[in-house]
Amino acid sequence: MPNQQSSNLEIRDLHVRITGEDREILKGINLTVEAGKIHAIMGPNGSGKSTLAYTLAGHPRYEVISGEALYHDENVLELAPEERSRLGLFLAFQYPVAVAGVSVANFLRAAVNAHRGEEGKDPKTTAMPIAQFRKMMQSQMQLLEMAPEFQRRYLNEGFSGGEKKRLEILQMAMLQPNMAIMDETDSGLDIDALRIVANGVNTVKEQNPEMGVLVITHYQRLLNYIKPDRVHVLMDGLMVREGGPELALELESKGYDFIREEVFGNASL
Repeated sequence: MPNQQSSNLEIRDLHVRITGEDREILKGINLTVEAGKIHAIMGPNGSGKSTLAYTLAGHPRYEVISGEALYHDENVLELAPEERSRLGLFLAFQYPVAVAGVSVANFLRAAVNAHRGEEGKDPKTTAMPIAQFRKMMQSQMQLLEMAPEFQRRYLNEGFSGGEKKRLEILQMAMLQPNMAIMDETDSGLDIDALRIVANGVNTVKEQNPEMGVLVITHYQRLLNYIKPDRVHVLMDGLMVREGGPELALELESKGYDFIREEVFGNASL
């Protein structure tokens, strides 16, 4: 496993557009996500927050024009998605998909074994033994206060928004990534589900103190539960402001117009 002590994610002058289109969505992003720290990105709709998350995950819809994202001295933008996962990156999607006929337990076992796999080696030699996997899954489900029957349900089929997000937190707990990117984890959650999911994130973070976390959100309310060390504001494809946790409170009280006026000179942009 890579040395987590030096596992910062360094995003440098990143320009991205939708594949096949000319318009840039990200227009030169610079961002350092430190190992062991929680960073939050806030910004209005259409600012490029989810584009950044999906680009880091390797989604084919997004084309990198220029720039790099360095992690363990590798530009992850040049790696296949599964290679990024093995390197220690994890993305919690805003809209997880449902897969009929595949149980949560079988999905998690496949994910864990794919994460453990090494190129050129027999998958049988890198797969986690079933007994070890079951013990680990049951332990993590207890820590995350999840009912045992959850593991037998089909993947996201009929799940509430809160259940989908809790499954992602369970997957993160099983994979134990070095860097977790969480794209609008609070989307569609009521206050009780938000608290449960946030507590799950904090539990995984306590298990792995050197894990870096990048939380992408519209609202400050999530940051009441997942306390950020640094807050970054993304607007019109650019990082326009950075500060401590107090910046999120300022955005909650004032909205984004005051930053638009300062940066672009026009609050209506």
